[in-house]
Amino acid sequence: MCGIVGYTGAQSAAPILLAGLKNLEYRGYDSAGIAVLDKGAISMAKASGQIKNLCQKTNDGAELHGSAGIGHTRWATHGAPTDTNAHPHLSNDGKFAVVHNGIIENYMALREELMEEGFVFASETDTEVIVHLLDLYFKATGDCKLAVMKAASRLEGSYALGVICAERPGRVYAVKEASPLILGVGIGENFFASDVTALIAHTKNIIYLDDGEFAEITPDRITVYDCAGTPKKKPIFRVAWDIEAAEKGGYEHFMLKEIMEQPRALKATIEPRIKDGRIAFEGLPDDYLAGIEKIVISACGSAYYAGCAGRYAIEELCRIPVETELASELRYRNPLIDEHTLLIVISQSGETADTIAAVRECKARGAKTLAIVNVVGSTIAKLADNVIYTWAGPEIAVATTKGYTTQVAALNMFAVYAAERLGRISPERYAALVEALRSMPERVQRAIDLNKNIPELAKRYHDNQSLFFIGRNIDYAICLEGSLKLKEISYLHSEAYAAGELKHGTIALIEEGRLVISVACHEALFDKMMSNIKEVKARGAKVLAVVLEGNRRIFSEADDVLFVPVGEPLFMAAIEIVPLQLFAYHMARENGCDIDKPKNLAKSVTVE
Repeated sequence: MCGIVGYTGAQSAAPILLAGLKNLEYRGYDSAGIAVLDKGAISMAKASGQIKNLCQKTNDGAELHGSAGIGHTRWATHGAPTDTNAHPHLSNDGKFAVVHNGIIENYMALREELMEEGFVFASETDTEVIVHLLDLYFKATGDCKLAVMKAASRLEGSYALGVICAERPGRVYAVKEASPLILGVGIGENFFASDVTALIAHTKNIIYLDDGEFAEITPDRITVYDCAGTPKKKPIFRVAWDIEAAEKGGYEHFMLKEIMEQPRALKATIEPRIKDGRIAFEGLPDDYLAGIEKIVISACGSAYYAGCAGRYAIEELCRIPVETELASELRYRNPLIDEHTLLIVISQSGETADTIAAVRECKARGAKTLAIVNVVGSTIAKLADNVIYTWAGPEIAVATTKGYTTQVAALNMFAVYAAERLGRISPERYAALVEALRSMPERVQRAIDLNKNIPELAKRYHDNQSLFFIGRNIDYAICLEGSLKLKEISYLHSEAYAAGELKHGTIALIEEGRLVISVACHEALFDKMMSNIKEVKARGAKVLAVVLEGNRRIFSEADDVLFVPVGEPLFMAAIEIVPLQLFAYHMARENGCDIDKPKNLAKSVTVE
């Protein structure tokens, strides 16, 4: 959540910081600010609301002079989203400015200690204790690097910090502990940021910081230290995509662009791993599931729903019990997990706080861990024993689309890979499933092409204030994600239910005119779904059905219909979700919502 960016070089820092913050907007925020160092003094500007307010306040950065600085987009946790609570925060003597992502858990004790030392607090935030600690230790030592080390050693919780000191011109400092932070390596200029999207316009050369490390950055040099102050040699990675991948490319919204990119994203996930008709995962040994008696899939949000969909294929093909667990629940339970458990964790960013905690909890109990993530070098990728990267490219819209479908595809591929290694499927079935995987991008494109009527359906139904999704088997898992997409970006109340549970209470909520979206693509249960559709129709509901292409029986009951192409039943999740994504998008558009940056949401939830 939130975003930070830092720069030092020969250019004017403020416009670069503002541009970087704009590229981090998708992470979620409610205020923004920058601080720039020039001629031994720090100048600062902060504004609540959108970054455009900060741009207006600073004349797009022209009124803040200096070639080194830090910036921040804040998501309010401690204190309201006001100009005063916005970052950066200044020390009482104006010598230090700091930006911070994360939460300092012991800030109240530190605040009381610092107040006794005579420090005056201007904000309600937990972050302000950091800048006063820096000031305290700098006055005691006269060494800025040592002050950074000592201040960091006092903090409990999660933090990515950016620091400038008026007495250290041209230098910025970056500190990482359980919150995402990367360094950008340029020529005569260097950077730090929460996310590569803030830096990609300037450099593709990235250094990933590990927890407990900090960096001293000048225009010509980046020096990384461990928590004891010992220099560390860090590799430089090259980002594979360019700035165009993080731009709209003519689409009205990033979300629509990313929906349309799904065939290409799925191809990037699938094709490189199929060689001579066989699935190959780099780093996974042939006996990967030896001794495994149970698989647990854990994640948050859409990634969790991807796990719910992928569970069906893994369990069906591998014949191993599979559980799905919300990471926010798993981390606080006393789970029955041991060395005979494989934990599969899923996260687009690889920085989801609850999922990170779940990995650590399960590793401590002896579980083998496999991560499915999009971001190379992310915390979860480093923590897990093995990683499957989705290679979906940057996803800017807060509501995930291609992130979800590529996660599902990765799980489906793993199901086939594991089943073959375990000897649970025949060579003929294996070959058919591999071909089904390879055809997934084409079928997703077909699902887009089949449903040109979605904008008109959105015009018809957008004023429904409450609606329901129903489905069975994999279709139910898809309903969970379809409902989440709709509520995330259109702000309409939406719930997903297993259709067989209608009689157990849910049907009491069905009334005249209520929209029910019925996902009925699982052919083996189609007759059951028709009965459920009749039940809600009998109580006055309007039914929008999602069925397989060529199904004509549905017209006898449904008011409107969306189609998806026929495919392998176990792999339908990534295909069926596409028209529901488009429906959510057009419903939100009809309602005038901020589709790419829905209120109160953040792309990467890096705090509890």
